Amino acid sequence: QVQLVESGGGLVQAGGSLRLSCATSRRTFSTYAMGWFRQAPGKEREFVAAISWNGASTYYADSMKGRFTISRDNAKNAVYLQMNSLKPEDTAVYYCAARVTDATPVPRDEWYGTWGQGTQVTVVS
Repeated sequence: QVQLVESGGGLVQAGGSLRLSCATSRRTFSTYAMGWFRQAPGKEREFVAAISWNGASTYYADSMKGRFTISRDNAKNAVYLQMNSLKPEDTAVYYCAARVTDATPVPRDEWYGTWGQGTQVTVVS
């Protein structure tokens, strides 16, 4: 079972930036499609972004397009989420998720088989 560890969350002012990281020790990381999701208090978990196993394809929720960028470094077994122009409504626990597949990532949480523990992002105005 692959283990995912997120980092990079924190407190930031509106308009600021954060870069989240999700790492695994598994050398088979390059076979995983990866996704980022988030869950705000009292709300359901929602899709943020996803990236294919080779990084060739990326997908974003409409509200994140232009502000967030997902990327991966298979040599470092890591996926990243660069978040710019943060808004208070971006406040949530952010989770990375993985699925061993070369298929196109799907923006549904039930498609992913492995999850990290989450990292808190708090945006204050």
